[in-house]
Amino acid sequence: MSVERLDDPAPAPDEVVVAPDGCGICGTDIHIIDGEFLGTKFPIVPGHEFSGEVVALGRDVRGLRVGDVVAVEPSIFCGHCHYCRIGRGNLCENFDSFGVIAQNGGCAEFVAIPEKHAFVMPDGIPRSWGPLIEPVSCAIHGFDRLSPRIGDHVLIYGAGTIGLILTSLAVNRAAGSVSVVDHNPARLAGATAAGADHVALSAKELDRPAGWEIVIDATGSPPAQEDALRHVRRGGTFLVFGVADKDATASFSPFRVYNDELTIIGSMAILHSFERARDVVATGIIDGDALITDRVALDDYNDAVAAFRRGDGLKIQVTP
Repeated sequence: MSVERLDDPAPAPDEVVVAPDGCGICGTDIHIIDGEFLGTKFPIVPGHEFSGEVVALGRDVRGLRVGDVVAVEPSIFCGHCHYCRIGRGNLCENFDSFGVIAQNGGCAEFVAIPEKHAFVMPDGIPRSWGPLIEPVSCAIHGFDRLSPRIGDHVLIYGAGTIGLILTSLAVNRAAGSVSVVDHNPARLAGATAAGADHVALSAKELDRPAGWEIVIDATGSPPAQEDALRHVRRGGTFLVFGVADKDATASFSPFRVYNDELTIIGSMAILHSFERARDVVATGIIDGDALITDRVALDDYNDAVAAFRRGDGLKIQVTP
């Protein structure tokens, strides 16, 4: 990785140029850096969690003005493959994303994006919260996949940024209870602050032998996922939300899945959830100040990645 000087982007007719205020680093970025993410074309400017100010308009742009502060939906769907035609664009056969596949992302002073990917942020939201809208939109899609019932008891593995966002959403979806486990005791206080009823270093400590109706893995760790599945209540649902290495494997009991009628589902990226995430963030349900623990200069990107790998803090934002 290196910080380099590139030509400033000029907007195409349907594009705007955004000057990012901040760009979050997430686990997907680490997979990309390590060459584990399928399809990334190098070199690429990383960063898919970003927001900023519109500084230039293409000639056909009508809905935005210079000076608008926008959050950017990064996912790009082709619109004509099988999955796009059936309304599941996040599974697009030609999926692209700013900072992930082939399009430069938000860890830059300027980035050009199509107008349709820019969502104006409501007044009153701190500008530093804008990059959180993307991970919140991923979490909302996860809940769309779950369709939880009011009163369901929820167990979440992981109290990192995504785990805490999922916790806040579960609490506000009228869960019967929300429990969070994380092997890092320093993170459990954040889960309690986000509204979790119970926190522990392991699910076994919580002493709920019947299990939980909904169990969510937000770690991407196969051992955690194996343990999580063991704590799904009969008839319950397990959501694989955390991103594991593409070659990772996990073991489970097919008989138990059959006999207990368990549902195992995945949730990939964003689908019709970005605008809702913006509005959810505007309500204050998600405490952005609690999630954003570091904001670093673009020149310190390598140090920020190293801090992320160490598990320092929660959400680290790069400020171009």
